[in-house]
Amino acid sequence: MSDVRRPCPTCNSEAQLVSGREIYPHRPDLYQKPFWACLPCQTWVGCHAGGTRRLGRLATDVTRRLKIEAHAAFDPIWKSGSMKRKQAYAWLGEKLGLSERDCHIGWMSDEDLRRVVEICEGAAA
Repeated sequence: MSDVRRPCPTCNSEAQLVSGREIYPHRPDLYQKPFWACLPCQTWVGCHAGGTRRLGRLATDVTRRLKIEAHAAFDPIWKSGSMKRKQAYAWLGEKLGLSERDCHIGWMSDEDLRRVVEICEGAAA
């Protein structure tokens, strides 16, 4: 997904590029990492390694938790070697009714993240 400037989902203000020190003051290991954030609303997202391109949409505490849960349910599908990562995302996109371009956990809505967990846990059963 391109690094289009996306507004804060809570207040619609433009996000600011900040350091990990501002987001995670208790984590010195993250101080040098860049994040896009709306600090008043406590929404943020990390950046791809070595740059400032967002890893996804700005996330509230609830959305951050859902992203973690979605990755925990989805990642074992491709990490097991039963599918390559790109194939796993194509399978997931088909199940969700999302295009390949839109099927990335970092950019999904909270509703889609919940569906990822249901779909992946159902596939493992």
